[in-house]
Amino acid sequence: MYAAVGSYIARAWRIMEFRWVRFPPLWLQAILAIAIYANFFTHHWLPDMRLGLFLASAAIYGPCMLYYRPDRDERAMPLLVGLVLVATFIWFAENLGTFARAWTYPSQEAGWHPVSLEKLGAWYLLMIISFVLVAAVHGGRRWPERGSDG
Repeated sequence: MYAAVGSYIARAWRIMEFRWVRFPPLWLQAILAIAIYANFFTHHWLPDMRLGLFLASAAIYGPCMLYYRPDRDERAMPLLVGLVLVATFIWFAENLGTFARAWTYPSQEAGWHPVSLEKLGAWYLLMIISFVLVAAVHGGRRWPERGSDG
């Protein structure tokens, strides 16, 4: 799934000419991504750190603005909003997939019900990991601040 989400991010980044203001340092993003990845495994026998990871992601990505060009005009959006929106659309797609019985979870065998909101949080955290991997690939490039020549 990382590959599919990462591929989407990389393609959107290129096609929509992403540009950033207050982009967080890659090393800080990497620490967050490693902590998220570790928590996916360790939460089975150690305390679940998801709430702290959500707060850390808000602190890291909250100040960042994304500028993108879906057509001729450049638009802006807080990066945190963009990450939440993409995770939400993945969660909706997961619900459509289970509704169509493309796959089901054990709790849905007796009848369909929406996938829990906890999965939305898991998708959000997966988005962060995928985003950081794509940012690392683009890491050698400078993201121009608004109003600079780049």
